[in-house]
Amino acid sequence: MRKVLLVFFLVGFVATAQAQFGIRAGFSSSNFSNTNFEAKSGLHLGAYYTLGEGFISVEPGIQYAQKGYNSTEVVTGNEVKESLGYIDIPVLVRLNLLPVLNVFAGPQASLLASSKYENGGQSSSSTDATKGYEVAGVFGAQVKLPLGFNAQASYDVGFTSLNYYNTDVKNQVFKLSVGYTFGGN
Repeated sequence: MRKVLLVFFLVGFVATAQAQFGIRAGFSSSNFSNTNFEAKSGLHLGAYYTLGEGFISVEPGIQYAQKGYNSTEVVTGNEVKESLGYIDIPVLVRLNLLPVLNVFAGPQASLLASSKYENGGQSSSSTDATKGYEVAGVFGAQVKLPLGFNAQASYDVGFTSLNYYNTDVKNQVFKLSVGYTFGGN
């Protein structure tokens, strides 16, 4: 039993020795699929943990992301804003093509944390109009910069319907991010 525990400890130690923790923040532009709404600008902020330094690495993360849309109600002309806050949990696989460039893709689970619907002068913070979770795919590219910094562009494609007021729509989000990897070079 001791040998088994020692092997698990050593494997865990080696895995974390190859791992790097980082933080990331940036600009988001989101919208719902299959609509004529306007994109909504927002921010995202979170942390990641990269495992592996070879050609392939795995990067789980967690971040808060603002999503939603802007629109104008046809009948009244009122400005409509739907602001949704999500906790995103991506698990990305990175292909390190060059020492400074990688491409990535992977699944992402998201949990609805907040909602604010504004129509004219009235607002509501009920989350009842939207499903409380979603599953998406993420893909993009990253450039590693000096001193542990990085910049990346990514796109989130929703796979599950948000069932927004009983309508089949999915989140679509374009993100530009700047990150910092602690202990990165």
